[in-house]
Amino acid sequence: MNDKQIYILLTDTGTWFTKLIKCYTRKPYNHASIAFDEELEKVYSFGRKKRRNPFIGGFIKEDIQTGLFKQASGAIYSFTITNEQWNKMNAYVQEIQQEQDNYRYNLLGVFGILLQIPIKRRNAFFCSQFVATVLKKSNVIEYHKPPALITPHDLLSNEVFELVYKGKLKAYQKERLKSQVDQDFGEGREDIILF
Repeated sequence: MNDKQIYILLTDTGTWFTKLIKCYTRKPYNHASIAFDEELEKVYSFGRKKRRNPFIGGFIKEDIQTGLFKQASGAIYSFTITNEQWNKMNAYVQEIQQEQDNYRYNLLGVFGILLQIPIKRRNAFFCSQFVATVLKKSNVIEYHKPPALITPHDLLSNEVFELVYKGKLKAYQKERLKSQVDQDFGEGREDIILF
């Protein structure tokens, strides 16, 4: 049985909507995404589809090197799952991606968190609700409250998560490569040049 890694990203994009959410949560990171690869090329969430308009949202494939993420800071966590769980998770996300025009952002659900009333809408998620649902549907983690009440910080309430990186997202790849070189060739090798 081959185990696989999955990644949870918690980010602060610095938008006014994020700042508004931060006032309520009092947490540094208020956007959640799930990634299927260490390079973070397959990162998925629910959020804004237009950079300048937070009210047009839905399912998104994120690029941590561009757009709102270019200057974002965040924390990246990993955890190990079975091959079967990974396949279930990936299939569910791919199903949503294929039908993404039928999905929208659950803005009402965000207000439901404020009132502690789960507002579940058909084919609609906010970011952490989406990530929690993916984890739940693939039998990875069962949270103590419904996905419609899960905040990004709540996603980490389970001890299976390991912090991989914390800082500016644009520096993640360079740090990952440096760490890999240190591991492969020995720490402190200044004679190896990273681009």
